[in-house]
This record gives sequence, C-alpha cells and structure tokens, in this order.
Amino acid sequence: MFGEHVLAGYAGGNAGREALELARGIVALTGGRFTAATVHPPGRPAAAGEARALLDQAAAAFPEAETVLQESRGVGRGLSVLASRIGADVIVLASPEGGARGRIAIGSTADNLLHSAPEAVMIAPAGHTPGEGLARITVAYVRRPQCDEAVVRAAEAAARYGVPLRLLTLAIGDAPRDALRDDLALAARLAAETAGVEAETELAEGDDVADAAAHAGWPEGEVLICASSEDAAAHRVFLGEVALKLLRAVPCPVAVLPRGYF
Repeated sequence: MFGEHVLAGYAGGNAGREALELARGIVALTGGRFTAATVHPPGRPAAAGEARALLDQAAAAFPEAETVLQESRGVGRGLSVLASRIGADVIVLASPEGGARGRIAIGSTADNLLHSAPEAVMIAPAGHTPGEGLARITVAYVRRPQCDEAVVRAAEAAARYGVPLRLLTLAIGDAPRDALRDDLALAARLAAETAGVEAETELAEGDDVADAAAHAGWPEGEVLICASSEDAAAHRVFLGEVALKLLRAVPCPVAVLPRGYF
C-alpha cells in the first residue's frame, strides 16, 4: 500500500523520536527505505546549524535511516517537496508534545500536509511506541470512490502482510443502519474480489464521532486508513471534517491517502 520509501519529519524531542520509531516500524514490515529529514528556513545559517545537529542526533539513534537537511519557508511544504524529490510514498509525523497521551494532535505541519500533500500522510498519537509488528488494518469506510480505492489498497496490504482487515463505518445519530450495512457488505466483497481477503465489517454507533469511535475496539498494533475528502484535488490529500474528528479520537496511528491513490 505504501512504505517502499518512508520520509519522517524530525524536529527533535520525544515527538521527533516517535516519528522516527513509527517510520522504522513501517520499513521493518515492508523492507523499504527510511529517510529522516529536518527542515530549516532559508537564509539563516544558525537555523541550518541547529537542524544539522538534530539530524546528527537522529542518525546516532537510528543508524539505518538516511538523513537529509531540507531548506524551506514552511516545514510541511519542505517535507512535501523533499518527498517528491526522493520518491517517498508516505510522510510520517508525530503529534506535537503537550497533547493528550495516546491521541493525535494536529500541529501546523500536519495541518498543511493533510490539506495539500501528494503523498500519503501518517501521524502517530502522542507517546506512541510501535508494538511487535502490525496487528490489523482498519479502513474508515463511507461509500464513495476514494474509500473504495482505500479498501483495495488496504486489502492488498493485508494479503501481503498476513494481517486482518476491518472495514469500519460510523453510524452517527439517526443515520440509516441498514443502508450502511449494505454499503459495508459491498466493500467487503470488493476486498475479496481484488485481493482475496475476507474483511471484517463493523458498524460503530454513537451520538458523535468520538462516541462511535470509542465503541470500536483498537488493539495494540492497529493502523487506521482514511481516504481523502471528495474536495481533494486529484493525487492530493484533503482530510474532511468527519475524518479529522475520527483521527483525533482514535489511539492508533492514522494514514490518510491522496485522492486517486492507485
């Protein structure tokens, strides 16, 4: 699905280390390449020196990672430009320090990438430590083409890595349950026909997104996959309002795929 070349944004501290640990966990599974990058503003030698010192720390702690210093006026833009240049297929970030442990917080870099990146974007919850391997892939499903694309990609990954696949739909308020179950059944058929995977389907009910998400189990080693909104430009990430609420409510890493991720 992704992980042939993982780019992790590193800015030091616990959050930076969590991003690198998640990136290392991905490539341990996929056998891909791993690049750690620090972005600094142009025309500021002192900032460039600080960024180089940070990268030296990353290289010492994660010797398997390639390291790159990237100059840019914005961290999100710098990471996206670098990802395109080196051929990375996912950008990995951690939640900013100070957020609720076990939950994802969106800083300015993540916000930029979640509304413009041409690569998949994956974010770790605060305090996240990858477990032993991948336990399950969950796709947040609503019946539309982008989500069908995510189902196909996730099913292929589940088949490749030998892990279960769950298709999850949130039933908020008085949403029509029968219609949502029918949509899930069609998505499960798609997973079976394209990748030979028998997907579990789950309808999580609640008064709001956080309530519904709390009723869905999230075991250690889970990864949640979200498709981009219909508002996304082709081959770009754009996270919709409901998906953003779900991202903030779950205790596992979340990956958002660009529109047209095939």
